[in-house]
Formats: sequence, C-alpha cells, structure tokens
Amino acid sequence: MEIREALKTGIGKLRDADVHAYTLGAELLLLHAIDQERAWLYAHPEEQLSATQERQFLEMVERRAAGEPVQHLTGHQEFWGLDFEVTPDVLIPRPETEHLIEVTLDRLALREVREGRPQATQGSGLLIADVGTGSGCIAIALAKQLPKATFYAGDISRAALEVARRNAAKHGVLRQIEFANASLLDHARGSEHQPARFDAIVSNPPYIGLRAAAGLDPEVRDHEPPAALFGGQEGYEFYGELIAQATAHLVDGGLLVLELGYDSLPAVQPLLEGPEWTRLSITNDLAGIPRIIAAERGPR
Repeated sequence: MEIREALKTGIGKLRDADVHAYTLGAELLLLHAIDQERAWLYAHPEEQLSATQERQFLEMVERRAAGEPVQHLTGHQEFWGLDFEVTPDVLIPRPETEHLIEVTLDRLALREVREGRPQATQGSGLLIADVGTGSGCIAIALAKQLPKATFYAGDISRAALEVARRNAAKHGVLRQIEFANASLLDHARGSEHQPARFDAIVSNPPYIGLRAAAGLDPEVRDHEPPAALFGGQEGYEFYGELIAQATAHLVDGGLLVLELGYDSLPAVQPLLEGPEWTRLSITNDLAGIPRIIAAERGPR
C-alpha cells in the first residue's frame, strides 16, 4: 500500500466513524506507523508501506474509530512545545492548560518587578508545587522555563508518577523535581517536619462533575483516568480543600494558580475573595471561557 492510499483509507474510515479531526488523526497514526515527520509524508506519497507498517496503521485506525484517543495509540502528546509520553494512566495534556503556564510565569515576573528585581527570572530560590501532576507536563514545562527553581509534584496515582518521572528524565529536569505519591499537599513537609512553604502552588485539578459523566465524549469518559477527571458530584469540590491547604502552605505573597472547569468559576472565585488572599485575577481561554484563576497569599 502506498503512503497516499494509506492516508486516504485512514481518513475515510475515521470520517465514516464520525471521529472528530479525522484527517489529523489519520496523519498522526500514519506518521507513528512509519516513524517519519509530516513533511516527509507529503513529499513521498508514492512510497510503499512495509507489511508491518500497513498492519500497524490499519489496526490503529480501527482502534481510533472505536473511540481510543490518538494519544493512547501513539503514546505521545505535545505540550508547551515539548513531547510528552502519555498512557491511559494520565490525563492527556490539553492546549488550554498552557494558559496555566503563561499565567504562572507572568505573575512570577510581575512579583519580581514589584520587589525591585529584574523581571526575567530563572527561578533561583523558588519552591513550586504541582498538585495532581499526572504526566508531569505542568511541573516539567515550568522547570524548563525556571531552571533554578525546585519543584514538588504530587499525585495519588503511582502509575502516573512513573510516567511523570520518565517525562522529567527525558526533558532533563528530573533533578529539579521531587515526586510524591500523595493526595493534595498531605505529604509536603519542610524542615523539622513542619509543613512545606511554597512560593507558588499550581494545579489542573479534576473539575468535571460526576453528574455530567453521562454527557461526556466517550473518548474522554471511557479512556482517561476517572481520578483525574471527576472532582466530585458537582465538579468543584476539589477546589475547597486545595485552597484551604494552599492557605497554610504558601509563603506570604505566594502565588496560587488553578485551572477552572468551564462552569466552576462561580463556585471557586468566592473561596479566594477572603482576607487571606489578594491580587485575584481571572484569565479566559481562546474561546472566552474563564480558564485560569490566580491569587496571592496575603500577609499573616
């Protein structure tokens, strides 16, 4: 089978199965099967697939048509310009979460300016927590941008932490990150067994309500880890405990940055409007949906 024929076949099967982004999906699966770049694919339409490549590609197409995510079939997803290993044990990184990286870096830079230091920072002396790290994409992306910062990355899933460790090693930031099998910040301890105090806490928490599970795309509901998706019956229950812990674990002036579910702002914003918090900000994603909420710990 030629490249052009394989691609046409894959597109047709995915389109007939009503798979969204069927052209891109077929391209990614074919690229994975032949281990080539996209430019090569379109420059060599007449190349023949080997029998092994053809079989692997058509099998992946069938599995994609049945609802398996492309990322689980290829084992990869790009985030913040970096390639991450992805397995069914971790939430697939989404482009929307890149706003969390942007807001964190922007707010840290503004804090430097307020304190009379250069806006550009490599993160020297900063201790940052990533709660529910999953694939490690948030902590690793921040570590690449802040090479002198150190990170605490926790997750309740041991399997997810193994994926995160491999991703950290792949991107050369393993020494910057302490991984912990923990719920929230339960195991975050500083010196003399006192609670660790962080300069920033970031999280993309589970924020989908169990009541909404039946309406989810089966590709998400049936293939991604429930613990990373569902934040309680309504979806925003996780935020209350996380914000309470952040109040205790942040230094004065420390930064909290959280990703929001599409309808969770009304429940979450009041939790950050008390006297413990200051400089509250909300950032919309490209669709105009409130996506990121950030605030700083007020003085004790």
